Amino acid sequence: MVKSPIHHQTNSNPYDKIVFLFGPTGVGKTCLLSSLDPSRFSVINADSIQVYRGLDIGSAKATKDQRKAITHYLLDIEDPWNQFTVARFIEEADQACGIIASEGKIPIISGGTAYYFKHFLYGLSEAPASDPLIRAKIAALVEEKGLVWAYDRLAEIDPQSAERIKPQDSYRITRALEVWETSGKPLSDFALPDVPRFGMRPLVVGLCRDNKELAERIEERVEQMFREGLLEEVRSLIAGGAKPDWPGMQGIGYHEFFQAMEDGEDSLQSIQARILRNSRLYAKRQMTFFRSFTDVTWIPATDPSAFQALLSAYLA
Repeated sequence: MVKSPIHHQTNSNPYDKIVFLFGPTGVGKTCLLSSLDPSRFSVINADSIQVYRGLDIGSAKATKDQRKAITHYLLDIEDPWNQFTVARFIEEADQACGIIASEGKIPIISGGTAYYFKHFLYGLSEAPASDPLIRAKIAALVEEKGLVWAYDRLAEIDPQSAERIKPQDSYRITRALEVWETSGKPLSDFALPDVPRFGMRPLVVGLCRDNKELAERIEERVEQMFREGLLEEVRSLIAGGAKPDWPGMQGIGYHEFFQAMEDGEDSLQSIQARILRNSRLYAKRQMTFFRSFTDVTWIPATDPSAFQALLSAYLA
């Protein structure tokens, strides 16, 4: 069952025991979570596309049966034309932790959006707050000169941020340009806090697989998406007004359809190949970020008993 993250009063510290479970796309996180005791644990989604309503197949969202097996939060909480920010994730996840703690359960934050975990643990950087006038100025420039110009400008003033921001991520590109315009400093100059919020000491678990096996699983996952009706899902979204600049349409599995239309390519085989290539590249980027996380215990995704043992030791 998916619950809305509303505030509940509780005397428990919702951060006393908390688990982070992450790994690259296709590694097997959702399947592992479905095997847990639902009377002891609940899941908080940490995937930036699965928060959007109607983006089910392309985001590999937990199925209805998997959601029945264990309670999930932060699924289907935003419309795909709205930006879901990391600040919003922290706010919603904090509220969900409060609900879960009030029920006497342990929250497990799980997903593949790496920076969600880091910002949830440490909070946001000290970059200047958004200025509506400067934001409007940047938006007008992007509208006039295009997103390619905006990304090139970002690479010029802040190559470190440009390296980690995708060229089609209009929200984060414009935010970085806004910070430069406001402060005269690149966004990358504003460091994250280095002390966990609320004294949080999570159990941090990473799932891994052999590279060849993971590549094969990603390929099978992409093929399964098309078998389950990804094309029909995208057609329904477009019929409902979906545009390529919608934040939800930036996700792998959706962006490639719009990219193919822009390139005059209508072959499903070509689109599927794009999704597969981008998924594999994304998995590599995820692992690079996850390996930079401190105090991670890596376990094989094929060994659920190892995860159970870690949980038992942490909760003892």
